[in-house]
Amino acid sequence: MRYCKSVCWIRRDLRLNDNIALSSAIAQSKEVVLVFVFDSNILGKLKNKNDRRITFIYESLLELDQDLREKGSALVVLQGDPKIEIPQFSKRIKANAIFVNRDYEPYAKKRDKAVQNTCKKLGIVFNDYKDHVIFEGNELLNQSGKPYKVFTPYKNKWLVELNKTHYQNHKPNLKGLSSIKKLRGELSDWSFNTIGFNSVKLWLKPGQSAAENQLKQFLPHLNTYDKYRDYPFITNGTSHLSVHLRFGTLSIRSLVRVALNSTNSGAKTWLSELIWRDFYQMILDQFPHVVKGCFNQKYEQIQWPGVERHFTLWCQGMTGFPIIDSAMRCFNQTGWMHNRLRMIVASFLTKDLLVDWRKGEKWFAKNLLDFDLASNNGGWQWCASTGCDAQPYFRIFNPITQSKKFDPTGNFIRQYLPELNNFSNKHIHWPHLADREAQIKLGCIFGKNYPKPIVDHTEQRIKALQLFKF
Repeated sequence: MRYCKSVCWIRRDLRLNDNIALSSAIAQSKEVVLVFVFDSNILGKLKNKNDRRITFIYESLLELDQDLREKGSALVVLQGDPKIEIPQFSKRIKANAIFVNRDYEPYAKKRDKAVQNTCKKLGIVFNDYKDHVIFEGNELLNQSGKPYKVFTPYKNKWLVELNKTHYQNHKPNLKGLSSIKKLRGELSDWSFNTIGFNSVKLWLKPGQSAAENQLKQFLPHLNTYDKYRDYPFITNGTSHLSVHLRFGTLSIRSLVRVALNSTNSGAKTWLSELIWRDFYQMILDQFPHVVKGCFNQKYEQIQWPGVERHFTLWCQGMTGFPIIDSAMRCFNQTGWMHNRLRMIVASFLTKDLLVDWRKGEKWFAKNLLDFDLASNNGGWQWCASTGCDAQPYFRIFNPITQSKKFDPTGNFIRQYLPELNNFSNKHIHWPHLADREAQIKLGCIFGKNYPKPIVDHTEQRIKALQLFKF
């Protein structure tokens, strides 16, 4: 079917390249208008007006709009409730169809269903596409015809079913976009002031071109990914593409194409991480109870005894455990955390401080620049041993051992805990063995310049094991 005029509504796909909804809209329409909505339902819940994610979105949209203007078109930016704004806008410009890429979060699914229902009443066709993942929903099922609950068999099926159509490049012909002249009456000011947020400095550049450049920078390091990905002090040990994947400034297909283009162990490990992402998106879509509760529902009966003071100190990076504190202070400063550190701090909160994983998940959701509900929830439940294919409850990370293994020279710790700079590589992981005289000599008095440990790991480990025995 060929439409006279269509709306392509972008959400977490802030790019022109390899965008299935946009490519499909242009292929099926004489004229396409590209639209983004600053969702008041989401923005209204963000208390911090310096939220880094808004800056990332805003600057990505700004670049996208500039690219469009160079091609004779422009981005239409609306603000409000998309359930109202999208149908009204589509009706106003006499659009025949709407094109979107699917989102699997509960709010997004409910929102899109409402928009679809309204559009149906208006005679506007709602077209949605799989773009955010390689396999979605129930496309991959186990031998019983049920969604997978364990990663490895899911991964094996993922690899068996994968073919070139799943990761082909969808290049839109941008000549099909509506001209600036036709859009003139719909273009409005969308500065930070109009959306009620402030511009803040980010640790990485937003936008499609920055995402593509970051991927290029990572390529020479792909073959060593399996060796260095767990070491937070190694700058290029990981791709730093999670934020770009979250907001869709590059496509998941482009990363799969890169991974499949190499046969070394680094590329295979990286591809496995991309499959984990699909796995958690599937879990969220097929088992939505994970949003508020344990995937493994028998663990709902756990009464987490952790105290609020310990949670606060964990948030602040003031626990007296250097690897925990450096990770949390990095997080507070940048909104980003290395994946190995995410596992260590999550394990510490749930297994050492005995705090409900939901509190940690919520803190990350509030502050992560690359916050993705599926991955964040899946990661936290994995560490708390309440999720699917989770870390067994009896395997509890020792934060000191983890520190020695993954930050052996203390380089990462020193970067965020300068008060510990004078400690040797050997002692920086657990500086509390130093006596008063040594503390004075090293310029760090515990309880004054750096906190004393708030818990004893050995004691807390025993308590954590008891929590899961019922």
